[in-house]
Amino acid sequence: MKKKIALTLALSLMLSLTACGGDETGDTGHDKKSEGVMTYAEYMDAALDSEVVIETYVQAKQSWWEDKATLYTQDMDGAYFIYNAVCSEADYEKLTPGTKIKVTGYKTEWSGEVEVAEGATIEIEDGSYTASATDVTDLLGKDELISHQNQFVSFKGMTVESYEKDGEPYDCAFVYNDDNSGSADSNSDLYFNVSKDGQTYTFCVESYLCDSSTDVYKAVENLKVGDTVDMEGYLYWYNGANPHITSVTVK
Repeated sequence: MKKKIALTLALSLMLSLTACGGDETGDTGHDKKSEGVMTYAEYMDAALDSEVVIETYVQAKQSWWEDKATLYTQDMDGAYFIYNAVCSEADYEKLTPGTKIKVTGYKTEWSGEVEVAEGATIEIEDGSYTASATDVTDLLGKDELISHQNQFVSFKGMTVESYEKDGEPYDCAFVYNDDNSGSADSNSDLYFNVSKDGQTYTFCVESYLCDSSTDVYKAVENLKVGDTVDMEGYLYWYNGANPHITSVTVK
């Protein structure tokens, strides 16, 4: 789903990811924040539409245009989705995975997705951290899943089902756009259904993040109903879990 901003939720902390590179941590394994910078807990406790100041690390870049960058970011305690922050093209090129940034903006929510709203500013800082994928397969369908919103996560041993939406079957393993209104030529999002323990879930390859030239896009186009797959991606939220998948491995 394409975005435009607004909304709230209460997420809990996620701990104990392993850092790589030169970031300093406290005795508990949390990031040490600079003066005036919020912890993840303070960010999540902040009211909607209030100003927030965070330090976080780029994990993936979704898009850049007209000096605006959309980023998936994470620290050792949780993840932050940064939507359309002010960013020059030159600075965007510097935002490689692991890059530490300071973000000043406003906390908002849109259809369940907590994020830093359009217009935030970014400062590149010293330090590096890359998150490992957290396996959340067993949390699918449970309230606890939302505590991992926007994090880099994995799903293991899931079965590809015939795609359907709102009870309407499409008799295929995936569709372009959630209603099959798109195409690979138009670089549409891919939607596909996977199941675990008798429950079916809809996952997405967000084309702004992984376009039609990427391995994951091609892998989903080659899925067959009945395939068993392991996946990784970012736990985006749109009226419920809407994982943006970045890798698919057929078992």
